[in-house]
Amino acid sequence: SLKMVNVPKARKTFCKGKSCKKHTLHKVTQYKAGKASKVAAGKRRYDRKQCGYGGQTKPVFHKKAKTTKKIVLRMECSQCKYRKQLPIKRCKHFELGGDRKKKGQMIQF
Repeated sequence: SLKMVNVPKARKTFCKGKSCKKHTLHKVTQYKAGKASKVAAGKRRYDRKQCGYGGQTKPVFHKKAKTTKKIVLRMECSQCKYRKQLPIKRCKHFELGGDRKKKGQMIQF
């Protein structure tokens, strides 16, 4: 379902941190990939291979088929600060802590 997904900013879920091991309140944020490191082994190897003559040495990916990414929720326990990640389904629009949908409510424009 590629609909709009709305996730609350806090959710009660199981924490497997050493001190908790029970359901606690977790703060929910969206996972974002960090900045790629210049000293990672793969990057050093790639740069070494690229330098000098011989053009592009490794394949550059062009056949992109997906239009969405899977959303990953990053949850942090409010008691012991243990963090866990939860991947959810693909969606076009993702919202964190938006307005809740009410039953039998008129649609306002």
